[in-house]
Amino acid sequence: MNIQLISILHTISCYNSGRSIGELTLFAPFNKFFLEKLIKKTKIIRSYQKAEIRKPEILESYYQVLIEEGFEGISINKIAKRMNIHPSLIIHYFKTKENLTIELVDSLIEKYEAPEFLKLDHIQDLEQRFQLMIDTIFSFEWSRTIDPGLHFGFYYLSFRNPKIRKAYEKMLQHFRDYLVHELELYRQVGIVKVKNTKMAADTIVTLMEGLEFHAHFLSEGQTFEKYADYTKHLVISMLKDERFSSNYGYYTKQKNSPKSLIENQRRYAHD
Repeated sequence: MNIQLISILHTISCYNSGRSIGELTLFAPFNKFFLEKLIKKTKIIRSYQKAEIRKPEILESYYQVLIEEGFEGISINKIAKRMNIHPSLIIHYFKTKENLTIELVDSLIEKYEAPEFLKLDHIQDLEQRFQLMIDTIFSFEWSRTIDPGLHFGFYYLSFRNPKIRKAYEKMLQHFRDYLVHELELYRQVGIVKVKNTKMAADTIVTLMEGLEFHAHFLSEGQTFEKYADYTKHLVISMLKDERFSSNYGYYTKQKNSPKSLIENQRRYAHD
């Protein structure tokens, strides 16, 4: 039971203990006031507990309906029908459709920021840890942490809704900061050679986001994994070249790409 409620009950008990009928009558308004307060707090707590249970269920149903219907076909009635509840219950918890959308974005960002397969601290061999990180972030499974259609749908909404834009900025900055931390760790032991790890992390995020565009528009029947594998080796080559992400930009002093990049390009074209 809530500590405040226990305190109220204890207070009433102390005031009533050992009192005569006349005294109890005298203190009846006092008892009534605290009992009403107790009942009100109990209702608030129960309502909060129900919301904590139902809101994630509603958000998950909203997510599934979005995947099936798209943004153009979504409605609170369809979400309610999927859950077999009255639409007013969704309005009760979220007030508006905009609030529902923003809370869904927040929940998806939490999902994006806490994938179990990026917890690598248990790996002692840093070369192995580096390779696993690169393999993971360019994997098909990682790309489906959030449904790509919804990902770009919310990207579109971010141009119209400052709250969604702010949330997406926070998500990508969080991931970029994670990459910077990891790259600094690998740079200190010579696994990667980049000097500007922040610029390198920005480039990795850009390439990762671009993979979905390529898969949707330019793949020409090729699998996601094939171009992701090429991009992954491209990133590894750049990270191991100290001239990449220097203070003067990407290979600004070179007339040609490094030999390793050319080899990757030939291998991809051959495949």
